[in-house]
Amino acid sequence: MDIVSVDLCTLSAGDIDFCSLEKLGDVTYYDTLTPGGLARAAGEAEALLVNKAQVDEALLSACPRLKFIGIYATGYNNVDLAACRKRGVTVCNVPGYSTHAVAQHVFALLLMFCGAADKYAASVYKGDWKRVKTFSYMPWQTHEVFGKTFGVYGYGNIGRAVARIAEAMGMEVIVCTRTPPADCPYEQVSSDEIFARSDFLSLHCPLTESTAGLVNARTLALMKEDAVLINTARGGLVDERALASALNSERLGGACLDVIAAEPMKKDCPLFRAKHCIITPHVAWVPRETRQRLVEAAAYNLKCFIEGRPVNVVNS
Repeated sequence: MDIVSVDLCTLSAGDIDFCSLEKLGDVTYYDTLTPGGLARAAGEAEALLVNKAQVDEALLSACPRLKFIGIYATGYNNVDLAACRKRGVTVCNVPGYSTHAVAQHVFALLLMFCGAADKYAASVYKGDWKRVKTFSYMPWQTHEVFGKTFGVYGYGNIGRAVARIAEAMGMEVIVCTRTPPADCPYEQVSSDEIFARSDFLSLHCPLTESTAGLVNARTLALMKEDAVLINTARGGLVDERALASALNSERLGGACLDVIAAEPMKKDCPLFRAKHCIITPHVAWVPRETRQRLVEAAAYNLKCFIEGRPVNVVNS
């Protein structure tokens, strides 16, 4: 099988083994490509694996032999599923590979915000501790998370893992989810209620037409003035101008973000240097173990397709 794998630089810094994919056919690797470059690279491919590259009608028209699209991700909003279905191209994603890494990053962000450990460590590195006269100094206010209300918006694999960690840290967990699960041990509330009650609100729902702009001027106005929004899901869930306005006017306590609407960040991103806003560059999923798991799972999806028993199909 002729296999083209793109977006290599988003998956590996030379630390990932692709042998499980290479056992399935002749693989050609590319880094990120322009739409035209992608069409030329994949023109004769039977299988195409992408991370964030756009797969649309124009690309499919340029790839007449294409039978399979594998996504190096759980989200698949970069692929035109209807166009693939019309052409008989099977599309498979990788659910669940990043659950532990993303849950870990949620609390890395939250604890950085509440504990200011990064600021204190940088202060020590600059030599400040050598210059003070007391055993401790406190230029940055910190806060406990124990006893706070932690809202989980979306209760899939990652939402469940995040809820368990929040509970273990002594927080009261409340959940809002489109499909209420029977086995959820936490109080389930409406969308407006989770915005109104949460001290920390963590987003874990997919980006769809109904969730785009979920965080907007109206829902932000429901939140407590000292509440903190956490988004490790998709940037499009948030109206960035509304969030920046709430932060800069101090109508919201803070935001911890690993994703934004346009990535990489544009020069005019309204959240750049917004008050009380911590942003990391979409790295919740990048631990080496997580990326290796992702590649193995994507290869397994292709193997199952070749054997006539496709799994994780998102356009059936």
